[in-house]
Amino acid sequence: MRSKLPAVVAVAVLLVLWQLASVSGLVPAYLLPSPVKVFQALWGDRALLAEHALVTLQEALYGLVLGVAIGFFFAVLMDAFEVLYRAVYPILILSQTIPTVAIAPLLVLWFGYEMLPKVILIILVTFFPVTVGLLDGFRSVDRDAVGLLRSMGAGRVRIFRYLKCPSAMPQFFSGLRIAAAYSVVGAVISEWLGGFAGLGVYMTRVKSAFAFDKMFAVIFLISAVSLALMAAVSLLERKSMPYRYLKDRKEEPK
Repeated sequence: MRSKLPAVVAVAVLLVLWQLASVSGLVPAYLLPSPVKVFQALWGDRALLAEHALVTLQEALYGLVLGVAIGFFFAVLMDAFEVLYRAVYPILILSQTIPTVAIAPLLVLWFGYEMLPKVILIILVTFFPVTVGLLDGFRSVDRDAVGLLRSMGAGRVRIFRYLKCPSAMPQFFSGLRIAAAYSVVGAVISEWLGGFAGLGVYMTRVKSAFAFDKMFAVIFLISAVSLALMAAVSLLERKSMPYRYLKDRKEEPK
């Protein structure tokens, strides 16, 4: 509780200052609606927002699962074959210099306005942190431990299963947490440029109507969905590596 209290207080102070700036007239209300107005808009459109949020969440989950699978596959191959690592890794780095908003229109033109281009875009933005995290985890394994397993007759598969894979789990979950947040952002960006449902589509519609309170409401909802996915990843990490958190708890000063 003590560790979370400063963040809660900071958010509360920010909301109070926002409310005071809006009601005092420092900023016109139509440009910066108060938090009260935003939450009223969020509650008033809750049914419609829930419908759009389900579409965005479905796209994000599809793209995230496929992105993680592809990232895991590439990381394993690049760890196993040094030539492949030297050939592919620079291309992966170069791919991250291309803005997402520049790729999205091309995907819409090539694959239409259905779910496929959105899932492809989410795959492109999520597989990179997973790939890099896993690869760094694989390559940071203690060489002496690898040599010990080899002296005991272990082959590549057993070294990967019993040493490299468990050792890379912290880096994997760090990358997965970033990818989970990126998946929602990627879904919304792709929906801006074409689609029939989703939070991005809802945002473009309320923006055209200059309904700023509804725009802030959907921004809050996007943040909430991203935080929920990140919390799910953290829960999965705790379930997958309980020994790590037990160790950290024992090391805490009394």
